[in-house]
Order: sequence, then structure tokens, then C-alpha cells
Amino acid sequence: MGRILLLIELKGGNDGLNTVIPYADPKYHELRPGIGVARDHTIQLDEKVGLHNKLEPLMDSWRAGDLAIVQGVGYPYPNRSHFRSIEIWDTASASNQTLSEGWIAQAFKGAALPKGVGVDSIVVDTNALPSTGPELRTIVMQDAENFLRQATALKDTGGMKDGGNPALRHLLAVRQEINGAAKGLADKLRAAAAPAEAYPQEVLLGRQLDLATRVITAGVPVVTVKAALGGFDTHANQVQPHERLLAFLATNLAILRKNLMAANRWNDVLVMTYSEFGRRVRQNASGGTDHGTAAPLFVMGGGVKGGLHGAYPSLTDLTDGDLKHTVDFRSVFATVAQGCWGQQRDFGVRQLQRLGFLS
Repeated sequence: MGRILLLIELKGGNDGLNTVIPYADPKYHELRPGIGVARDHTIQLDEKVGLHNKLEPLMDSWRAGDLAIVQGVGYPYPNRSHFRSIEIWDTASASNQTLSEGWIAQAFKGAALPKGVGVDSIVVDTNALPSTGPELRTIVMQDAENFLRQATALKDTGGMKDGGNPALRHLLAVRQEINGAAKGLADKLRAAAAPAEAYPQEVLLGRQLDLATRVITAGVPVVTVKAALGGFDTHANQVQPHERLLAFLATNLAILRKNLMAANRWNDVLVMTYSEFGRRVRQNASGGTDHGTAAPLFVMGGGVKGGLHGAYPSLTDLTDGDLKHTVDFRSVFATVAQGCWGQQRDFGVRQLQRLGFLS
């Protein structure tokens, strides 16, 4: 079995410039006089860029070489609508193309899936689009307690008659399969040990990662688990809310790493963050940032080749005030599909970039 992808969506459009900071570039401080992160609040990763100091909990992973930062990720002809841009990311489509299947489902077209409880993908969030498609059996759940209660209440359809109706026969068979999968997953979750270190419960992400940890350590043979952290649409008074979100993200990811290492599963998991877009380079008049384009994403895991990957976009060579992407997100997905699951996919890109963040 390959690696499990733990996908974390940063909802609203994370400000990449205040996450991975070009602290040595005077243009950054010129364009963001009120919200730019000062050099002494930046954890320097090299002579040009650094992390916001609220991301300090990730530095153990950085020093250990299992945190990769892919810089300047975006796509051609970017869309600045939340709904359309996240759809582009989730389906690995071109900006002028609409697809109905998620990129993870596409990666498994014609592929054999791990056998087990009858579930391939678990979404502990509301957006299941990345794994939506006929190739994957996906279960959406918000928390373990409700799911276990619902699984216990499921009625067995084995004794129901179809009356010779083929459509009803099919529906009963599907329902029987879903019930069986839910009960199998419920049994695994009930038997799962609690994480070694408790997650903070004040933010939904902590509860989601608690559930994800139990799924992974219980040995449920899934290919992906998806979680999310919302609140990144920082149009006004950005500084403090964004700092809080980065602190939540880093704290929870650091605990996740410790828990998966304690369970000897860190090498079996790839954690990846993503967001529908970054923010504009220049701050707005409300002390915030408007919808932009390219942004960095984080990749963590025991098999990750840590460090900075991809080129940081120029702050002087802009398109309509926005960053030009240097890495196509579909090249990231192709790297993940190959490195996690051994699936060769180009997601419609003729010349994929070679990205070396996975061993």
C-alpha cells in the first residue's frame, strides 16, 4: 500500500506573502507598509525568505528535513472567484475547463485500490470534491462521535426484497455496500487508540486531525483523508486574524507529526496544504489584502525531501498587480500521485515540472 495523503484546505485564500515572507526584498516592505511582517518577526530559512514567526512549531520538521515548501504555486489565466478557483484546484482543470471529477479520483482511473473496509477516501470537512468520482468510495463525516452513532443506527437491508425491479435491486445493493463500509470503518475507529498528544479543541481543525490520526493509526486502508481550516479571506484588518490562523495551523501540524511518529506512521503519510489562491501583493486601504494568484504550499511527511522548492515569484514583474506563478499546481498533484500511489498522471499538462520534494 502507498502513502496516505492528508490534504488540508486553507479556505478563503491564504496570504502566501505573509506566510513565506520575502523579508530581504525592499519591494515587499514598500508594498505592505502596514501589514508586512517585520524582519525580526520572521524565521529566516535562507538569505531571502523566511516563515512568519507564528509558524515556529513547524521548525522541528524543517530542521529534520521533512517539511518542504513549494513556492509560487498557481495556474495560467487565474480566476479570483473563491468558488471557481477552488473548483479548478479540486478538479485539476484548466481555468477555461469545467470537470466534474476530483483530481484524486482522476488519479485512480483504472487502478487497483487497497482492499479493506470498503472506503477509499474520508473527508472530515464539507468539501469532498477532490475525491469525488466513480473510482473512489468516499465517506464524509464531521466528527467521530456522530459518525459512530449513525453507523450504529444503520439498518441492515439484507432481508429487503426488490420485487423484481432491477433499479431497486441496484439501490439496495449500493445501500448494503455503504452500510457495510460504514460499519467496518466504525469498528476500526472504535478500536483505534487515542493520539499520544491531544489536539487543541477550540478550532475545528484540531478535532478533524484527531479523527484523521485515529483513521491512520487504526490502519484503515484509505488513499486520502481531507481536513480544512477556514477564515483566510482577509480583506480587512488582516494582521491579527491571519497570525492566529497560522498559529492554529502550525500547532496542529506539529502535534500531528508527533502523533504519527509515536505511532510509527509518519513515513506512511504525506500532509499537503492548499488554498484556492493567494492574495494581492499590495495591501488594500482596509489593512488587508484582496484576492490574488500564486502562493506557497506546505508538504510534510517521513518521505519528504525538505527545503524550498520552486522559485519565489518576483515582486516587480507582476501581472495586473498580481504574482506570476512559477509552479503549476498540476505538477504538484502529478508528483503526489506518483510519489504517494505510483500513479503516472499529467492532469492535462503537456510539460510537467519536475519537483523533487518526494523521495
